[in-house]
Amino acid sequence: MTSAGTTTDVLDNVGWHAISGPQSALADRVGLAGRYHLDVAPFAAIADPTSDEAWRDLATLTGAGHPAVLFAPNLEPRTGWSVVRHFNCLQLVAGEIGEPPDIDLVDLGPDDVPEMLELVAATRPGPFSDRTIEMGRYLGHHVDGRLVAMAGERMRCAGFTEVSAVCTAPDMRGRGLGGMLTLAVSHHIRSRGDEAFLHVAEDNTNALRLYLDIGFTVRRDDIDVLIVREGS
Repeated sequence: MTSAGTTTDVLDNVGWHAISGPQSALADRVGLAGRYHLDVAPFAAIADPTSDEAWRDLATLTGAGHPAVLFAPNLEPRTGWSVVRHFNCLQLVAGEIGEPPDIDLVDLGPDDVPEMLELVAATRPGPFSDRTIEMGRYLGHHVDGRLVAMAGERMRCAGFTEVSAVCTAPDMRGRGLGGMLTLAVSHHIRSRGDEAFLHVAEDNTNALRLYLDIGFTVRRDDIDVLIVREGS
């Protein structure tokens, strides 16, 4: 299920299509480069990874010596850029996913951010900052008044929204909460006419197995995550 006229091609450079599209208010732009506000997300993007002009615009945007986090397949930094870190991800899209879970969930808001940050610090699901919650809807599950699991929305482009920040407190694992939160967020995304997708590090085999089990399918297995900076 996708919005009329959209294809999965936008997911090949989802960061750019998000920053230059639905989430432009959460980002800064210089020509062919963009970057989320740093208290929203660490990701930057360029319109065309093969364009020297786009890389020059990225250098202007980030400033000399400051890192940029890029998220796209087959990324190769231009001369003059150094790689601080590189790892690979798989990109998955929702297929025949399971039914919405029968579990008590609440919408999380700005007042919940301190507790959300504590859960992220304990579980490390990926980048999450003070304003990440502005990227989309976040759902949480509480036990005895404590936030023990959550998931929400991150990058959004025409027809697609990313499921992210899927995490469960260490003492609450093994109850299927991660899968249930992922399904709940995915069904909400579908309810407004978008399709859910997500990314998982290639060495995170447990998370990959979970997403496949609940009905996601691998779209690409060659997503590069590069932390780069101009200069040596």
